[in-house]
Amino acid sequence: MTDQPVIDGIRINLLTPAGAIQAAISRAERGEGFNLFTLNLDHLVKLRFSTAFQRAYASAGLVSADGAPVVWLARRQGARLERTTGADLVEPLMAEAAARGVPVYVVGPGPAAQAAGLAQLKSNHPALEVVGAETPMVPGDDMGLGADFDVAGLAARINASGARLCLLCLGAPKQELLAEALHRRCPSVGFLGVGASLDFIAGEVSRAPRWMQKTGLEWTWRLLSQPRRLGLRYARCALLFGELAARALIQRRPPATPTLPEPAR
Repeated sequence: MTDQPVIDGIRINLLTPAGAIQAAISRAERGEGFNLFTLNLDHLVKLRFSTAFQRAYASAGLVSADGAPVVWLARRQGARLERTTGADLVEPLMAEAAARGVPVYVVGPGPAAQAAGLAQLKSNHPALEVVGAETPMVPGDDMGLGADFDVAGLAARINASGARLCLLCLGAPKQELLAEALHRRCPSVGFLGVGASLDFIAGEVSRAPRWMQKTGLEWTWRLLSQPRRLGLRYARCALLFGELAARALIQRRPPATPTLPEPAR
């Protein structure tokens, strides 16, 4: 049994949504900066060839298992964990932030989704203190952030706001690359890469039905919704999962019983 499985070199130390929320909110209350990423197959693919993404993940003190394949791989190592996505964390984490007076900053996604999502969160949690929100155009790709993006300016605004939590709603790899860049400049802020969470809360994007989320089929919903955009990405993910699954199955096989010579007659 292990309580911190390692998937293709990345250690997962958040085993449940409740544990992730507690880790994030307790650090935020202490003013202890951190990066929290939710590991999925797409991230693992990017980590194979992107040194910028590798540096970003090296800055992540908190990592959860996002996606049924990653959960399966972790459980093959004996870990007892649950799928923990960014979308699953935002609502309960904001409830804790409101209850404990932890100020929040939000970056992304787009103006309409951000406004609608924050309005819904504030309606659900009236005491929630959002001390800053912006929707910058963040250039970048797997190779890194655009050199002309003013990271220092954004960091200065976040620090001046007094925020202790910052939701980055930009999708991978931009949100992880930006988190790494900001973490070095904002030592008292916890950054969470939460992807399309506000889009879901705002109703701008429909999430898969609950039964698909629970059975590990949410990826099929996404693929059917956006086949042209996600087809190649999911093909690469499937190839990598095949490799990692085969390795996991081989490693967990019991040792072969040696064949003994026939006794002399």
